[in-house]
Amino acid sequence: MEPFSNNSKSFKEQRIRKITQLYYSRPDIKKAIFEFSKNREIVPKYFEGFGKRPDSFQYSADMFELVKRGATSFHCSEEIWEDPLKIITGMPEQQANELRIGWDLLIDIDSKYIDYSKILANIIISMLKFHGIKNIGVKFSGNKGFHIILPWKAFPKEINGIETKNMFPEWPRIIVNYLIEQTKNQLIEKITELTKTSKYVKDFQASKEVLPDVILVSPRHLFRMPYSLHEKTALSSVVLIPEEIENFQIIEADPLKVKVRNFIPNSEEGEAKELLIQALDWYEENVKPRKDYKEKQKISGKSGYDNVKIENLSDKNFPPCVKKILNGIADGKKRALFVLINLFRSVGIEKDKLEQLIEEWNTKNNPQLRQSYINPQFSWSYRNKPIMPPNCKQFYQGIGVCAPDEFCRLIKNPVNYVIRKSFQESKKIKETTKSKE
Repeated sequence: MEPFSNNSKSFKEQRIRKITQLYYSRPDIKKAIFEFSKNREIVPKYFEGFGKRPDSFQYSADMFELVKRGATSFHCSEEIWEDPLKIITGMPEQQANELRIGWDLLIDIDSKYIDYSKILANIIISMLKFHGIKNIGVKFSGNKGFHIILPWKAFPKEINGIETKNMFPEWPRIIVNYLIEQTKNQLIEKITELTKTSKYVKDFQASKEVLPDVILVSPRHLFRMPYSLHEKTALSSVVLIPEEIENFQIIEADPLKVKVRNFIPNSEEGEAKELLIQALDWYEENVKPRKDYKEKQKISGKSGYDNVKIENLSDKNFPPCVKKILNGIADGKKRALFVLINLFRSVGIEKDKLEQLIEEWNTKNNPQLRQSYINPQFSWSYRNKPIMPPNCKQFYQGIGVCAPDEFCRLIKNPVNYVIRKSFQESKKIKETTKSKE
């Protein structure tokens, strides 16, 4: 599909103004936008610029009044507020936290080419499903991108005594950066494959120059509301189901033909907990400087978790929680599989040995995990860099395997346990060998 042509501004403006009143007068469109607007900061756009902030809809008729005054599109906050009209620009963080009810995670994918945006959207959705998220909202941005949403309901309301609602935009940013880091290699591979037959680029290096971008969130960050029009294209920001992304054509966003769906999925309470915890752990282990990171460098003689490889890995150096998992469990097997794959990849076990270990472990489970579930987890993991398993306590308590020993109080992650224990054992062996010489 060719990029949209560079029409003049006057033509674009005339084109969208021809349909705004007709389009926004549709009862189903008015209802969809109004329902989504509840407890959100709303900002109209008048083609040439945004309207006043803060604003909100008290009634569904409010939106159409703005249209009659020239509004062409509507944008809203990811944050959910007790009363959006009480928001004050530059207000202290404590005041914002008191007003904020929660926040949705909005992943805003943008690219020069819609086909590239499709690739990244599908990769991210696969990653979300890998983390146990079943309910994912998707919509077309109206131009060449997609918006993916995980609603506030999907997130735990507290992590380690910290209220999740107060961690905007820090925690959404960490999640987005975590997803970018875990998917970037696969994205480059997929884009490069496409460029072999694509008319967009002339060489494989160009794929890196046109990679789709994920817009990072910021305080009071706005995004185009579902079913809002887009000024550049006069297309509607239509809602899709994830399976429709690959074959989506922009003609399906024709504002005169769209059918209305809910953008917010019917999420289960807290279903994004694993994603949040894993992202926070990744941030702690890979972004913030840590003593444990230096220990890995000391052992491997190299930098980065990817390069750690423990020779003669012994099960006596596994943490108690991992030993309990390896004995077979009844509940939490999917989460346990996530732990085992990422723990053993992080300490350098060979792929064939890990597959054998998982196969033997699964025979001890009652009931066993289906191979049709295990195989895609392996495939996903080995398409990407190794990532750390979740940090200790809460995650492992949730699957009933947390049984800390004295050594556990010294570490925060099963990988650190294995590395420290192995390092100590290696040191003892060297000292014993020296004393015998």
